[in-house]
Amino acid sequence: MFENTRSQLISLVNEQVCPGVSMGFIDHGKMETEYLGAKSWLTTYRPIDQESFHDLASLTKVMVTVPMIKKLVEEGKLSYSDPINKYLPEFKGDRVQVIHLLTHTSGIKGYIPDRDSLNGEELVKALLKLPVTADFNKKVVYTDTGMIFLGLIIERIIGGNFQEIVQTEILDNWGLHQTTFNPDPQICVPTYKLNGDYMQGIPNDPKARQLGVHCGSAGLFATLNDVMKFAEIMLENKDYYQNLTELNPGRSYGWNILTEDGNILFHTGYTGHFIELNYEKQRAMVVLTNRVHPLENNQKFLIRRQIIRDSFMNEK
Repeated sequence: MFENTRSQLISLVNEQVCPGVSMGFIDHGKMETEYLGAKSWLTTYRPIDQESFHDLASLTKVMVTVPMIKKLVEEGKLSYSDPINKYLPEFKGDRVQVIHLLTHTSGIKGYIPDRDSLNGEELVKALLKLPVTADFNKKVVYTDTGMIFLGLIIERIIGGNFQEIVQTEILDNWGLHQTTFNPDPQICVPTYKLNGDYMQGIPNDPKARQLGVHCGSAGLFATLNDVMKFAEIMLENKDYYQNLTELNPGRSYGWNILTEDGNILFHTGYTGHFIELNYEKQRAMVVLTNRVHPLENNQKFLIRRQIIRDSFMNEK
């Protein structure tokens, strides 16, 4: 299945672009998975396998935050047209609605001095003070801020913390039992360094570490098998494949739309992951790596990622 694309992924390991790859393909209900290489180049050899948990980084957004927002809308507890200051009154931009956060068109951006030195409460306060710029509803600007705000809105509607809410409402309901915010570090694929040690079972994203259980933008860990289950669910849900902006190709419910007809969705995770979904052809590709290990600035991977995507899109 998808032999040309598969060979491109094998070369990532053979040419040491990244230590290991967990890959999976779906074609009209038929699924194949494969594991290549190691968790790390720097420690005792431990192969990537079906028990390996990856730091999903921004895949957290589309796997739990977006589905939870959609669930609240379906239950009548939230509207896409609600201004976000209805739930986050500390935020002063009354033009920004829930839909703008979902589509990365809120125009919210700005610099937070010493961001990584702030604790969770301080970071939330700083984020809520960010301005709405001239990009509002005119430009897709991908940020974590909108998804963090959506996580906070989820908490204020339901009560409790974000991680516990989506664990019960999304992950448990979908049978994703190998997806968690609290993995066993020993079976996690390492990422970059924190205080001199490579992180295992600790989110690579600093905001996820600061916000902890309240972070809606990152922090999730999972095996390839569970991300493949998620991809199957997304292939069955036509509702996700629509442009929710006035832009072209615009943005769907958290997802990047690759085609004008909206049939192809794409999303990445900073630590080295990407998912591509083709609704019309009922195909999916899931690639999980640790491209930030041992060096965070791995530009070679980003170049190869585009080649792999092109191969998958064009392969018969």
